Amino acid sequence: MSFSRRNFLRSASVLAALSVAEMQSLAASAQIADAGKDVRNDDEEFWRNVRLMFPLSKDLTYLNNGTFGPSPYPVIEAVKAGMMESDMNGQYGSWENTVAKVAKFVRANENEIALTHNVTEGINIGCWGLPLQKGDEVIITTHEHMGNAMPWMNRQKVHGIVVKTYTPASTADETLNRINSLITKKTRAIATPHIPCTQGQVLPAKEICTLARDKSIFSVIDGAHGPGMIPLDLHDMGCDTYASCSHKWMLGPKGTGFLYVRKDFQNTLQSYTIGAGGDNGKWDLLSKPMATTSDYVDSAHRYYGGTQSNGLYAGVVAAIDFIETIGANNIYERIKFLGKYTQDGLLSFGDKVELLTPTEERSRAGVNGFRVKGIDFQKFYGMCSEKKMRIRAVPENGLNSLRVSTHIYNNTHEVDLLMEIVKKAVS
Repeated sequence: MSFSRRNFLRSASVLAALSVAEMQSLAASAQIADAGKDVRNDDEEFWRNVRLMFPLSKDLTYLNNGTFGPSPYPVIEAVKAGMMESDMNGQYGSWENTVAKVAKFVRANENEIALTHNVTEGINIGCWGLPLQKGDEVIITTHEHMGNAMPWMNRQKVHGIVVKTYTPASTADETLNRINSLITKKTRAIATPHIPCTQGQVLPAKEICTLARDKSIFSVIDGAHGPGMIPLDLHDMGCDTYASCSHKWMLGPKGTGFLYVRKDFQNTLQSYTIGAGGDNGKWDLLSKPMATTSDYVDSAHRYYGGTQSNGLYAGVVAAIDFIETIGANNIYERIKFLGKYTQDGLLSFGDKVELLTPTEERSRAGVNGFRVKGIDFQKFYGMCSEKKMRIRAVPENGLNSLRVSTHIYNNTHEVDLLMEIVKKAVS
């Protein structure tokens, strides 16, 4: 059965009464019928019906996609089907098919993608694989998630590298200037988030990587909040490594992720986590007098090994399909629209609310950080919880702020509900 968008909007209102399987079939077919076509970013009726494809509780206002994104029904069904196939028929493998899907999604080659379980795992592979020595400097931000800060701090503890920090500025150009001012002859790596988890500023990743390459410095990017929020072309970005996950803006299963390692960089980044498939097939345990080793496989498979979940990685494929049927650019424009709508609401309170996320067009997307002056951030978080609204408190690095992150299952009414809480707090 085929569905036009009009039919989808008319039929989506009954989705909640259907079984999961029926909902998946009806909703997915409706979306596929309009795959790639433009959808207005302010078409609240369309996006409200998209929300029906998610199992979010109707009484919950979920504004915390930056922690993790709830998966839509097609993803949940794919995970279930993948597990059933494996457990019913003893099917082993097939998760490798996900590599091709992810590679195409982020504009990379298949031999540049390693499967991981989360961003932190990918960051650790990149951190510990770099050829660094005591005294070598690595530049990070003051807005790090501990998943990016701790690996570098730990390597500082173990190997004596030097971690230096910068605070992102309100414009991309000034941010670049701040990074450049920290670079010395001892600087060996820039390990920066693409989008900091604290306030969602989109950093000028391509320019940062160009700066690093021009000065023979490694570029190691924390990409937790990139894929699914903004269009990615990792070859164009020019980074050496990019660690990400599927469970945030990609709306995929929790416990899945990937690491991009530029092909020409793989012989520089040492592999320490390796298993079957990570070599070129010439390892020899039977030679005399001792076992001999061979070269690594000529791909990013050298950075991971062992059994992966068929179901979870089937869910990653379904998540990318879900994004592509609605249209990655449609999703990006909707995310930016809601992000701007949120910013405008917060800015309307004047000096009673401090917006931490830049308003510069290129430096904003779907995440906004703020403080309500005169109100402890934990108290405001509690006020939201009382109204069954989920946001995030940000105690990291003494920021003591709040974060709101909106995705395609959100709408302007939910943002308005947040503003009502802000209004009550400031008054």
